[in-house]
Amino acid sequence: MVVVSEKIDMTEFQKERKEVLETWSTGSMIDLAEGIEFQKNLSESKRFSLVMKNAQENGLLLLQPRAGVALVDEHIKLLSRLENYCDLLPTTIDAYTRQNRYQDAQRGIERSVKSGQSMLNGFPAVNHGLEACRRVVQAVHKPLEVRHGTPDARLLAEITLAGGFTAFEGGGISYNIPYAKKVPLETSIRHWQYVDRLVGFYQEERITINREPFGPLSGTLIPPFISHAVAILEGLLALEQGVVSLTLGYGQLGNLIQDVAAIRSLRELADEYFQRFGYTNYELTTVLHQWMGGFPEKETQAYSVIAWGGAVAALSGATKVIIKTPHEASGIPTCEANIQGLEATRQITNMLKDQYLPDSRELSIETEIIKQEVRAVLDSVFDLGQGNIAAGAVRAFQAGVIDVPFSPSIYNKGKMLSIRDNVGAIRVLEKAEVPLPESVYKYHADKIQQRACAEGRQPCFQMVVDDIYAISKGRLVGRPR
Repeated sequence: MVVVSEKIDMTEFQKERKEVLETWSTGSMIDLAEGIEFQKNLSESKRFSLVMKNAQENGLLLLQPRAGVALVDEHIKLLSRLENYCDLLPTTIDAYTRQNRYQDAQRGIERSVKSGQSMLNGFPAVNHGLEACRRVVQAVHKPLEVRHGTPDARLLAEITLAGGFTAFEGGGISYNIPYAKKVPLETSIRHWQYVDRLVGFYQEERITINREPFGPLSGTLIPPFISHAVAILEGLLALEQGVVSLTLGYGQLGNLIQDVAAIRSLRELADEYFQRFGYTNYELTTVLHQWMGGFPEKETQAYSVIAWGGAVAALSGATKVIIKTPHEASGIPTCEANIQGLEATRQITNMLKDQYLPDSRELSIETEIIKQEVRAVLDSVFDLGQGNIAAGAVRAFQAGVIDVPFSPSIYNKGKMLSIRDNVGAIRVLEKAEVPLPESVYKYHADKIQQRACAEGRQPCFQMVVDDIYAISKGRLVGRPR
């Protein structure tokens, strides 16, 4: 498959829609015109893009948890409780649906009915279908987003958007490379061009659906420039299909200066590249994901990690923060655990509402380093694509120009190694084929050497391993014991 970076022709789109809707029985209930009418009748309070735009314009920070269970009534009960504590609601989709294993999801629903508890780790929206999705939307008062991890989300998007969800997370890179092993990037990018063309079609009918590329990627020692490059590429691919409302994401790394520099630079770089490609009619917001790595087992320690993420979101000027819970180390969080994570985050963000992080030399340097890195990578991507952004992205992964640490995908080189420096910022230990400027790579090397000297050991892979487990063991930097 050769993936082409251009708006999908409507005749081609309608032909593909017929095939997509035949994938599972519930697809037959979808009528695009009727779905648009349903969306038009939703109240503004349920319109995700409007709430995000208002927050951005008024300097507000919105809180959103992750949550989803197998059965419709139980899912409604869960969301109805959570909406008293958050600003935006999720519907996390189960793992079977993410892999398009709808028969397995159906068995999970049946087991859940028999057992009286959720036997799936999310809400199987495709199996439940259109009317069930609308029951969920109509039962709550706040905007709903579909959150998942699906390389091929075409049918999921058709059903949930017609069902009244007003935001949809993911992208052809960010929901493939960190999640799947053997899905070709050309395939997932093309499938997500379909999703974005569907969102663009709604936009043509004056229904603005918010789209959110998944920022944290593998969630493990991801240098900001890697996640930024992916987010901006997915943003450009979405704009190309007619998307207007974009929320670009970033996963907290732990060092305050680097995290604040990352959120600030993400917005600036996105504006730079979107406008460079001729896009001006878009709404851009940002989201910070609280720590995505290993959590401490003790809930008291987990609260510190959660609160630190809330502080970073507040001080960085993010529009939204995705909340973690004190149960992250033990399994799927309960509703009560979600509420506890929300309350802990709300407390710290309220305390920091009127405060700001002053500009400093360190913050300026970190911001400039990230910008140099992103520009070097993206310019190489565009050179490889020769005007075709989608093909450039595929070739960039093939060449190792973009390399996501700890990705399971065979289509990711996996040769770049990252590590923390002496103050916990993420640095590049081995750049492999990633085209970092030599001056920037030397900056990374110098920062790593400072840590090596402080710890009395040479930079090595053991440092990487130590850093992966550090926060779960009560530290940020994986120091030798």
